Amino acid sequence: MTDKSKDLAALYLTKHERLERQIRRRVGCRNIASDLVQDIFLRLWEKAIELKGDSAAYLTRCARNAAIDHLRAEKTKADYLQGVLPEHYAEEAESPQDIVSAQQNIHHIDEILAALPQKRGISFCSIGFMVAVSRKLLR
Repeated sequence: MTDKSKDLAALYLTKHERLERQIRRRVGCRNIASDLVQDIFLRLWEKAIELKGDSAAYLTRCARNAAIDHLRAEKTKADYLQGVLPEHYAEEAESPQDIVSAQQNIHHIDEILAALPQKRGISFCSIGFMVAVSRKLLR
């Protein structure tokens, strides 16, 4: 074990219970608090951060942020799940009047499209010349 590993292990042994209590007060679950503390120390391990100065204050801030992030994620998940109710799974069947109205709208649009003049086959350059716009502007 390197010196950093030993220091981090010693820090975990001395601080993890206090951090778990702090997080448990916010999230209300011992298991989640334990997981979040382990996540905090795992991130410290992965980043190989050497704690200088007051490590207790840094860890307290990390614990507070982890608890807030967890609560925020839980709220987002609860809001999402509340919006997805069984009645949202299938759409309501359209009424016969809605179907007939949609068909009439489609027929009306078809009539309007049929009344439009046919394409002339004019190029963009010709159109630009007619409206006095440069060729570069058309591209």
